[in-house]
Amino acid sequence: MYKVLTLNNISVLGLERLPRDRYEVASEIQHPDAVLLRSFNMHDWEIPETMRTVGRAGAGVNNIPVDKMNARGIPVFNAPGANANAVKELVIGSLLSTVRNLFPAWDYVRHLEGTDAEISKQVEAGKKKFVGCELAGRTLGVIGLGAIGVKVANAAQALGVKVIGYDPHITVKNAWQLSAHVKQALSVVDMLSQVEFVTVHVPLVDSTRHLINAEKLQNARQGLTIFNFSRDGIVDNAAVCEAITAKQVNGYVCDFPNNLLIGHDRVISLPHLGASTKEAEENCAIMVAEQVRDYLENGVVHNSVNFPEIDMPRNGGYRLLVVNANVPHMIERISAAIANANLNIIDMLNRSRDNIACTLVDVNNPIPQTVIDEINTKEGVLTVRIL
Repeated sequence: MYKVLTLNNISVLGLERLPRDRYEVASEIQHPDAVLLRSFNMHDWEIPETMRTVGRAGAGVNNIPVDKMNARGIPVFNAPGANANAVKELVIGSLLSTVRNLFPAWDYVRHLEGTDAEISKQVEAGKKKFVGCELAGRTLGVIGLGAIGVKVANAAQALGVKVIGYDPHITVKNAWQLSAHVKQALSVVDMLSQVEFVTVHVPLVDSTRHLINAEKLQNARQGLTIFNFSRDGIVDNAAVCEAITAKQVNGYVCDFPNNLLIGHDRVISLPHLGASTKEAEENCAIMVAEQVRDYLENGVVHNSVNFPEIDMPRNGGYRLLVVNANVPHMIERISAAIANANLNIIDMLNRSRDNIACTLVDVNNPIPQTVIDEINTKEGVLTVRIL
């Protein structure tokens, strides 16, 4: 029986992917094999000795100490793309609302007073303050062409918007899904000089912190509007506010309010609504629950932020999983331990990523504890499990 600890509320549709005859799932549980969470901050949380894997029902993993998990041989799973449609729709909705000045226009109307006739007169007198523009023919820059960025780019292009994309690390899969009409920018600076709107869809890492900053904004096309529904910190808020004052930037729409942004005349900040749809929460929960289950039962790894992709079909027999530091001679040591127990290898697969390596081995007979003990003595071994 596997034990799964939930540190946040996880959609029932996701939890249903963990059969109750094999999984005990609870928000309070001792000695968990796996943890499922959404926004819970694990950085100061004591990692149980029994924990084998972590699954986040979302895309970003800033709330998980991935380095600590690496040191323990624990894969961290996320759900890339599961919330992509929700974020795409919010970006497109915000883009449409912004160009037509819907937010300030709504705020203007809600403060009108008087009789219906007086309100009608005020409406006709005041509506000229909210004249907007049409999106068709305008130019949008999309920084980051992952699951979300590709959907945003394609949706905007379908609305008649000219789209320029930038992502030096775009995958072949995402490149195939991207509209052929999306143009390529050579750099962020190159993009900002051409576009009227820009939206960012990249993770927050050292290389993307303040990706849009004062220096880059100096070379931006005047009147730029910036959208950030990715992560707080990717856009330098202070630099954007200064650029708005200097009339270099027209406005800023983001999902991460703070005291600098709240109440600013040309800033619309929303309460982190990016993936806040029922469908996105369900999709994320289902995806991550299935990934955690596949790893616990079969050693299969899909959509891990720190482990290599590894998938070997069951070929009968008995399965062994070894997770170790990515060092030489480990496969021969694993094979020797198996041979010493007079076991025959049916199938084997080894994959590595950065400092982590995983090996799956199917053998012909039950695996004795002596094999586990022998492999555990090898330097660099982090986890050994019979599946």
